[in-house]
Formats: sequence, C-alpha cells, structure tokens
Amino acid sequence: MSRDLKANISPAQSLAPAAQSAAIDGAAVDLANFHRASVLIDTGTATGTTPSFTFEVQESNTTTPGDFTAVPAADLDGAAPVITTANDVATYEIGYRGRKRYLRVVIKTVSGTTPVLPCSALILRGSPRVAPK
Repeated sequence: MSRDLKANISPAQSLAPAAQSAAIDGAAVDLANFHRASVLIDTGTATGTTPSFTFEVQESNTTTPGDFTAVPAADLDGAAPVITTANDVATYEIGYRGRKRYLRVVIKTVSGTTPVLPCSALILRGSPRVAPK
C-alpha cells in the first residue's frame, strides 16, 4: 500500500485561475468515494479602489445550481475569507466536515471601484474509500 500523500488525495478545481471582477459560482466537485475534503483558496494582488471579495463554500446532494447552499459553520474548520488589499496574496485552507456529495467555492460578493482579484480554488478530496495498493 502506498503511504505517500499523493496516493491519498485527489485535487479538483472549483474556481479556475482567473482575474475575477464579479460574483461567480465555481464548478461542483464530486466527493463520492472520499471521506474528507479541504478547500484551498489562492489569491493574488487585489486591485481597484477599496476592493472586497467575499468567498463562500457551498454544498449540495445534486449538481443543480439552485440546490447549493452555504455550508453551516459547524461543518467547516475555518472560515471562507473576505479578501481586501490588507490580506490578499495568500492561500486560505478550510476543512469540510459535512456529508453532502458535492462541494463548490463561490465568490459571493464583490465591491469597490473596478475591483479585480486573480484567484483560484481547489478542493482536495482525501481519505479515499478505496486506496491504491
């Protein structure tokens, strides 16, 4: 049995790397066959006048966009960040303890004058039900 980390995680992209200037829903990531998940949000330099970007981790049992809801705080280890020029250029990690099948990251709100934030979000699925041998 392989004991390296690579054999026990599976990364999936929810928000592709891009310069974001508006609210956007990330892609749904299927957590089937995994017992754990962690969300990584990576941000670059926020530009514009007083830019602010609010992220949210959402869950659902389906891939229907309207079925996704915010993950309750009790099911998160950490909180989704609000990014401004004071805390940009960072990587944020949030643990997920929920039981829904699908997870995604969204940029919920954007404010400021001509705000732009280069960012991406990965969901690391871990503890596979069937691990490689």
